[in-house]
Amino acid sequence: MAEQWETHPVTPERFDDFADIVNPNRRENHCWCLSHRLAAPQIRELGGGSRQNAMRALCERDHPPGVVTYLDGTPVGWCSISPRTEIPRLEASKLIRRVDDVPVWSIICVVVRSGFRRRGVTHQLLEGAVAYAASHGAPAVEAHPVDPPGRMDLTMAFVGTRGMFEKAGFEVIGTTDAVASRMPRLVMRRDLR
Repeated sequence: MAEQWETHPVTPERFDDFADIVNPNRRENHCWCLSHRLAAPQIRELGGGSRQNAMRALCERDHPPGVVTYLDGTPVGWCSISPRTEIPRLEASKLIRRVDDVPVWSIICVVVRSGFRRRGVTHQLLEGAVAYAASHGAPAVEAHPVDPPGRMDLTMAFVGTRGMFEKAGFEVIGTTDAVASRMPRLVMRRDLR
């Protein structure tokens, strides 16, 4: 029987699926994928001091903060994607500046659930994320992965690699002034026009 893949925006009804991927133990001080979206005062304002509640609030917006990919009904991957203008720290970054005026959607995080790595999740996840952006009129999707000279340090896996994005149809259009684990970060784009 063929594997069944689906990708959906992280709406409030799918919040627990997102959490099962990025923070299965629901630890408050663990990552909730907020660092590029909200400053500490905004987290307190949105979530009453709880990072989990702040992320729940973001899931209620017109553009939820990303998508979850499912394999045979099990949530297996998370991709943080939305219009760049809705990612304030990225938009204001002096290290990862805009390359032009195209109103891109940006991918800032990719996570594959433990136990599901090396099964093609990333490809399905990126295709689903791009399709989600396209369905909302995005003219292009950008990402800022690293270009490792060899095997990548898995602690930085959320950043993604050049090869991962090239397999999903992205092309290098520049570099950033940012680095991750001493590796330069690229600007990669997939044009949807």
